[in-house]
Amino acid sequence: MEGRMTEQSYYAPKGGAPLQTQLLTGRAVFTEAYAVIPKGVMMDIVTSFLPFWENTRVWILARPLSGFAETFSQYIMEVGPGGGSERPELDPGAEGVLFVVEGEITVELDGNTHRLTPGGYAFLPPSSGWRLRNTGSEAARFHWIRKAYERVDGLDVPEAIFANEKDITPAPMAHTEGKWATTRFVDPADLRHDMHVTIVTFEPGAVIPFAETHVMEHGLYVLEGKAVYRLNQDWVEVEAGDFMWLRAFCPQACYAGGPGRFRYLLYKDVNRHMKLTR
Repeated sequence: MEGRMTEQSYYAPKGGAPLQTQLLTGRAVFTEAYAVIPKGVMMDIVTSFLPFWENTRVWILARPLSGFAETFSQYIMEVGPGGGSERPELDPGAEGVLFVVEGEITVELDGNTHRLTPGGYAFLPPSSGWRLRNTGSEAARFHWIRKAYERVDGLDVPEAIFANEKDITPAPMAHTEGKWATTRFVDPADLRHDMHVTIVTFEPGAVIPFAETHVMEHGLYVLEGKAVYRLNQDWVEVEAGDFMWLRAFCPQACYAGGPGRFRYLLYKDVNRHMKLTR
C-alpha cells in the first residue's frame, strides 16, 4: 500500500456564521466518556486569539479537563498571509505537533527553515524556540497539538521531526489486507516519545471489529470521508471536519461505510507509567 497511490484530502474549517433560518438541532454532544464537535460548530463565534500571534485566529478543540481528558490540548490554527509568531509557545515544558491541512507555513528551528504544505507534519520538542510564519498568499490552516512532556531519567528528549505523509507508506493492520492502515511519523518503539500523532485510514467497508477499550486518551479529527463510529454505548455518524474527543477507557469501534476512504488525524498518549500521586 503505497503512500502516493491516492491523492490525499484534508478538510479545513473556514468559519462564518449560521443563518437565522437555520435549524437549531445539531450533532454536537458532550458525555461523561466522549465529546463530538461537528464541523458546523466551528464558526466565527467560537474562535479565539493567542498572545504574540499576528493575523491569526484559533479554534480550540480540546484542553486538559479534570475528570475527562487531561493530557493534551488541540487547536486548529488559521494564519493569514504574513501572519505567525516569533514566540508561539509560551510554556517551556510543552512539546508540540503541527499538521497542515491547507495552505503553507514555514517553521524556523535552530537556524533552519522548514516549509510545510498540506500533509506536512512537525514534531517540536519542549523549549526548542521554534518560530512560525505564513509566507504564502493565502490563509494557512493547521492543527497544533500540545502536551506537557513527561521527562524520564535516562531518556533523552527526542529531536525535532519534519515530514509529509505523502512520503510515508502506511503500515497495514494485521489481517486487514491493507483496508485499515496507519501512517506513523514516529517509531512506536522510540520510548523518548510520550505521545503519538498518526493518520488512520479505512477503505470503504473496513471496520475496527471490536470495541477498543484502553487507557489512551484520544483526539480524532476527520480529514476525509465519513463513517459510523462507536463511542461508549452509542453509534455516531461522523464526517470530514468533525472532531471526536475520548477520555481514557471509552470503548470505540468504527464502520467505514464509504463511498470513499475514511481518514482521521489521531492523538494518543503513550509510553509512560501511570502517575500515582499528584
